[in-house]
Amino acid sequence: MRLRTENLRMVGKLSVVALGMFAFGYAMIPLYRAICEATGINILSLSERQVPGGGKAGKAAQVLLNSQVDESRTITVEFDANVRGPWHFKPAQRSIQVHPGELATVMYEFQNVQNRRMAAQAIPSYAPRQATAHFNKLECFCFNQYTLEPGEKKEWPVAFVIDPRISKDVTTITLSYTFFEVGGQTPAAPETRAAATPAGAGA
Repeated sequence: MRLRTENLRMVGKLSVVALGMFAFGYAMIPLYRAICEATGINILSLSERQVPGGGKAGKAAQVLLNSQVDESRTITVEFDANVRGPWHFKPAQRSIQVHPGELATVMYEFQNVQNRRMAAQAIPSYAPRQATAHFNKLECFCFNQYTLEPGEKKEWPVAFVIDPRISKDVTTITLSYTFFEVGGQTPAAPETRAAATPAGAGA
């Protein structure tokens, strides 16, 4: 009888531990997103943010519908890639020019040059800092982790819209990615050079 009681207590303790681990795992995603929002690391696009009464796809469409293209302004978007490991990673284009409110897409190229499988993820950062809140990514490889076989090549899109409400002083935005292998220590978001130019400068 005593042994049975002890066994029941042990089962109860293990059940509590299992439930606690499940709850912690379930809370990791919103906790991770909250930390990312607070630190500016791995910023989610508006299409990934849940809003009352709307899903991800609906929010992405809403961004486009609510964005009026400002053809009177042009912003240069520069693309940068930081390599933290034995692989190739670069943008297909170094820069493009877009109007605020205009949907644009660029590709990033990646190749695993190792002789083993790897899992990796990208961290984005922006310059100037004030552009972060106005750079809305509708599609981005940085939203997920990826597993690549030895020698495997991939091309991933980044689709984005720059909010027309961005300051008119901002004429250049640098979008930088650091690609790191999952399982190691997560690097901090890279520091990018200042990229704000007074409106009309250099004209």
